[in-house]
Amino acid sequence: MAPDAASELDSPKPLALTALHAAMRGGELMPGRLLRRLLALRDRLDRPEIWISQPADTALIAEAERLDALLALEGPAILDRLPLFGLPFAVKDNIDVAGQPTTAACPAFAYTPERSATAVTRLIAAGALYLGKTNLDQFATGLVGTRSPYGAVRNAVDPAYVSGGSSSGSAVAVALGLAVFALGTDTAGSGRVPAGFNGIVGLKPSIGLVSTQGLVPACKSLDCLSVFAGSVADAWTVLSVISGVDHDDARSRRLPMLPPLPRGARIGLAGQTEFFGDRMSETAYGGTIGALRGDSAMSFTAIDLAPLLAAAELLYAGPWIAERRIAIGAMLDERPSAIDPTVRAVIAETESFSAEDLFRAEYRLTGYRAHAARLFEQIDVLLLPTAPTHPRISAVQAEPIARNRELGHYTNFVNLLDLAAIAIPGLPRDDGLPFGITLIGPAGSDHRLAVLAARLQQTLADTTAAATLQLAAEPLPFTEATIAVAVVGAHLAGQPLNWQLLECGARCTALTQTAPRYRLYALANTTPAKPGLVRVAEGGEAIEVEVWEMPQRQFGKLMSQVGAPLGIGTLELEDGTSVKGFICEPIAVVGAVDITHHGGWRRYLAANFRASV
Repeated sequence: MAPDAASELDSPKPLALTALHAAMRGGELMPGRLLRRLLALRDRLDRPEIWISQPADTALIAEAERLDALLALEGPAILDRLPLFGLPFAVKDNIDVAGQPTTAACPAFAYTPERSATAVTRLIAAGALYLGKTNLDQFATGLVGTRSPYGAVRNAVDPAYVSGGSSSGSAVAVALGLAVFALGTDTAGSGRVPAGFNGIVGLKPSIGLVSTQGLVPACKSLDCLSVFAGSVADAWTVLSVISGVDHDDARSRRLPMLPPLPRGARIGLAGQTEFFGDRMSETAYGGTIGALRGDSAMSFTAIDLAPLLAAAELLYAGPWIAERRIAIGAMLDERPSAIDPTVRAVIAETESFSAEDLFRAEYRLTGYRAHAARLFEQIDVLLLPTAPTHPRISAVQAEPIARNRELGHYTNFVNLLDLAAIAIPGLPRDDGLPFGITLIGPAGSDHRLAVLAARLQQTLADTTAAATLQLAAEPLPFTEATIAVAVVGAHLAGQPLNWQLLECGARCTALTQTAPRYRLYALANTTPAKPGLVRVAEGGEAIEVEVWEMPQRQFGKLMSQVGAPLGIGTLELEDGTSVKGFICEPIAVVGAVDITHHGGWRRYLAANFRASV
């Protein structure tokens, strides 16, 4: 392994999945060597509060050596087959791992499951190496990372400050390079606030996109599993592995995915911000937004957050608090002393709500959800600070409920309104602490948010566009009915009208040719320039086409954008199959230039370009 790459493993900083796999492909790194370096870094940093439990080092090394043998046997091909091969990951300790105790940061609650959570099973099947269980705010109740009998998890940059919660250990493990990625959970911001406080990415998927089977719930109707990673691209790779319908989870659902935004994004910003007197966070936010305003592909609009903040009040000042009591069973009555005092005080509030209160709150929430739906007709993405302030641990210990409530100001409404979100680092504060921003969109906007977040991360960190391009090409698999459409000219990838396909959520699945039964013509007086494809009885040739797959629900939108003399009919491909595709009225090619001999529109354009120079 190259000296600079080796030193990266010895530094307490996030690790890059792509770089690690590149080193494995080049024979410079093996899973066993990676694991040993992470264990050595763990011992050197001496941050025991991050972990609640880990398998014995000997067991971990034995598993890594098994992966070494597989890599030696199969070579780099195993990295293509198993996208997370050899990468150590951590799991928040309210998520089951077979044979490992699940405590939810409450030793009296602990049990040892026989079965892993679906997400964990999928990660291990993708080649990832389980490292251990991480600390959390007890029963996932808190955004601070201090409510645990295993100790307050200190911030990765400055140990005097909170790490954020409730997924505190998972976030800090990733931020310090003790795990390549980690699973957290998110009900009120637990997958986003810790990411913002520790300078990493926190991906909170749409509810139901990732199975919650094997999760100790906080609020079962709102909970999500979340992903922590060093970059948007790495978080998306992990999400691609763990997402998908799970019939063992009644809340799992098939979500139509909203497409990326190839022509630019309408960004909503808070018309009035709140930082609770934290000038450094306010300055960092202003600097971050200022840096992003230079991107001409984005327009910014101020929006009224009041209805969203009103929805957020329902989470802790409404009957949803009762779900937290359901999760801990009879423990609040029978063993109250086993529960953290602050957590106990929060959950005890359930006694002040009735069934009538629940229905009244549901009526209000329905109204807030309708408002959110209208909001996302006016904007594509909402961009907010991840957290308004970053308190010291001592400040949280002095006023645990008040300081915690402040941290959820921009996060508490998201799951209540059935939204997706991703938290990324913004520009740091003047004191060197990380500051984060969060992109929020409707359910199903996960890929859209990730592509845009990678673009913003690229702008803020001054990196290349490679991650954005990679993400744009890696959407989640379709979970709805689709249709194949063959394109021949201005809708080809990179051509002027390709955006129409992208905005319909289409994906290129093949570069192929038609059957040898077609002629291709350069149509006159079209803007942008377009060809016309016509089927002929004789004298036809094979013409290059791309086949794109798109949701059937979007097909009508595409057809409405196709103007005469073009239309969509049925094309025969070289393998004898038929797909929908662009055709041309025969009358339009009378007098047009026959360009069939070029074999395709791109070759014709290239020939014309060479002739012009």
